[in-house]
Amino acid sequence: MPNEGHFSDFIEELSIQTKMENVWSETCGSWQNCNDETIQSFLAQCLDYNIDPQFCMSWVEQHKDQIPNWTDVSETSLDWVNDHTSTGSAF
Repeated sequence: MPNEGHFSDFIEELSIQTKMENVWSETCGSWQNCNDETIQSFLAQCLDYNIDPQFCMSWVEQHKDQIPNWTDVSETSLDWVNDHTSTGSAF
C-alpha cells in the first residue's frame, strides 16, 4: 500500500499525543493548575516516557491563554528544556 507509511506515522503521532495527554493529566491535571512546579514535573515525565519535551511544550503553549501566570511558567519550562535536552547541553 502506498500510504501505509503515512498511516503508521499518524498512529505513532496519535500514540505520542495520547501518552503526553495522560502525563499532563497526572502531573498538572488542568490548565489552571499549571505552574512552575507542575510544568517541570510534566516535562520530566515526558522525557522519562521518551516524549520530546520541546514537542510537549509546543502543545502546552497552544493553551497559554488558559494558564495563569503563563510568563513565569513559560520561562521555567524554557529553562528546564535548556537544562535537560541536547538543545541546551552537550549530550
